[in-house]
Amino acid sequence: MAEISAKLVQELRQKTGAGMMDCKKALKETDGNIEEAIDWLRKKGIASAGKKSDRIAAEGLIDTYIQPGGRVGVLIEVNCQTDFVARNEAFKALVKNLAKQAATADSVESLLAQHYIENESVTVEEFIKQTIATLGENIQVRRFVNFPLAEGTQGVVDSYIHTGGRVGVLVELGSQTESVASNSEFQALARNAAMQVAACPNVEYVSVDQIPTEIAQKEKDIEMGKDDLANKPDNIKEKIVQGRIEKRLKELALLDQPYIRDQSISVEDLVKQVKAQVGEEIQVTRFVRYILGEGIEKQEMSFADEVAAQIGSK
Repeated sequence: MAEISAKLVQELRQKTGAGMMDCKKALKETDGNIEEAIDWLRKKGIASAGKKSDRIAAEGLIDTYIQPGGRVGVLIEVNCQTDFVARNEAFKALVKNLAKQAATADSVESLLAQHYIENESVTVEEFIKQTIATLGENIQVRRFVNFPLAEGTQGVVDSYIHTGGRVGVLVELGSQTESVASNSEFQALARNAAMQVAACPNVEYVSVDQIPTEIAQKEKDIEMGKDDLANKPDNIKEKIVQGRIEKRLKELALLDQPYIRDQSISVEDLVKQVKAQVGEEIQVTRFVRYILGEGIEKQEMSFADEVAAQIGSK
């Protein structure tokens, strides 16, 4: 049996919210495999399927850029070491410029190699190094995504930034004609869809039919193995599990969520309403959500320590 370290137990606790002893037992039962341990805890009803929001987070900002006309949009995350620097105006300006510049890049590496839009005598990477020297701490472009509308298609890309740049969403909607793409109701739907994604951290797909079969099967395997079904006949167990799976898959789908501005309708109902208003087929094509520092461990530092670090770097 693999040795179960305190660090491994802590990692499982952060991912599931389960107690220390439960995490240790789960890891022992699964020979230290953390993914299998998560499934073991879920089968015991100790851990939920949702993503946890209490992971240790790095600092920085998430920002967005929407090209005039809404045919290209960018979502970017740039990290720094402290919230002190994340609030600095020079850092904010850097992130905003990088979001705009990333509209023409296809990777972080290609973005860093471009000439910086505010000073073409240096590359983006060189300018970031200059900013590091000025602000006194490390700065990294962690990730970005750009949504360009495919040539010959119509629609709009929009975004939403929440909680001071700690959560960001980019969303693309498709239409049949350019006139609908510029329609105010259609554009409002894009913004509301982005806000909806920000408010629903468990949502990962536009609709249930986009969820891969292996995900659905994994959920079924977990439900079938739960202790509360152990003594039930197979036909009863199958019906119960099917109901649970349908509920779980809907939790992952944007269109099945209650609309945040009117809980009496779903997002799918909202889309249908806008379709009726504009008189043609429209659809939510894709979306992405960034949570600042998700999955990155950060050394905790008090505000006093942050100030001391800043003074010491001058």
